[in-house]
Amino acid sequence: MKLSPEQLHGQLQKAPLPVYLVAGDEPLIVEESCDQIRAQLRSHGFSEREVLHVEGQFKWEYLLECANALSLFAEQRLIEIRLGSHKVNKAASEIIQEYIRHAPPENVLLIIADKLDGGTKKSAWVKQIEKVGAYIEIWPVEIQQLPGWIRHRAKSLNMQLDDAALHLLSDRVEGNLLAAKQELDKLHLLYPTGTISAEQIIDAVSDNSRYDVFGLMDAIAAGQGERCIKILNVLRQEGTEPPIVLWALTKETRTLYGIKLGIERGLAYETICQKERIWGKRKSTLRRCADRLTTHNLEQVLRQSQQLDKAIKGIGAGNVWLMLSDISLTLCGKSLRLPV
Repeated sequence: MKLSPEQLHGQLQKAPLPVYLVAGDEPLIVEESCDQIRAQLRSHGFSEREVLHVEGQFKWEYLLECANALSLFAEQRLIEIRLGSHKVNKAASEIIQEYIRHAPPENVLLIIADKLDGGTKKSAWVKQIEKVGAYIEIWPVEIQQLPGWIRHRAKSLNMQLDDAALHLLSDRVEGNLLAAKQELDKLHLLYPTGTISAEQIIDAVSDNSRYDVFGLMDAIAAGQGERCIKILNVLRQEGTEPPIVLWALTKETRTLYGIKLGIERGLAYETICQKERIWGKRKSTLRRCADRLTTHNLEQVLRQSQQLDKAIKGIGAGNVWLMLSDISLTLCGKSLRLPV
């Protein structure tokens, strides 16, 4: 079966399944989901745990050896495989399926992985896990979901935040759930009673926003100019090299330009997305972004990008980070109107 992290707790109230797969790119939720599984298995008598790290020379046959080995210390055992970003090849897939088909009742298998791509989700070993066990897919908490996530987390600690405090805290920990958890734990110690206000957040919480160039692209697609400026400031403070930001902006601009040209030629949007390699929810956000821009805007951005590239290389004039801000705001539908 396929479960969300919120559904996992209910499933764990039932008998343990022979195999669990926890995968996603939000480390805090991945680890907490695994902790829930481990705790519930301990309550069912699975007192022994063996951890296998999949690295360069990892031999998947060892999984079958673990399954067949008799434990010296406990009758029930958790076998934990840390897959990380490693791919499961055909031979490994067959071994995992072989294990699942003959899984001994005294063992439970837990596989922990980074986010799985579309092809891996359709692979035989993942489908076999879904058939007899549970696949817990972890998705990042989006910016619009973060206040709700923080409110729910605070409620679990018997804390209350007023609306201003909730949105201020969301702003300060955006993109960093681990920081959000740590700040809520700290607030719980500092203010154990009463409703927490924005002033208390200001006094107690540092700015732990974590951004990357992909977050900047998301903000541009959503037309969030102020957020773009904040992300650029954080990237600059963290030492991100301007060529990396320029590469991401130029790539996005060319994608948007391809969308505009495709629409002008009367192509179906789905066809354009396939050509430009746009998938999932980015289809709708980039369509809205393209709708608020003209081909002239995008051509202007590409000219600005050439000037910026020269400035970065020291053969042209201009403030690099100010020019990056101008390009970002232009793509949001606003502009600092710097000369080209």
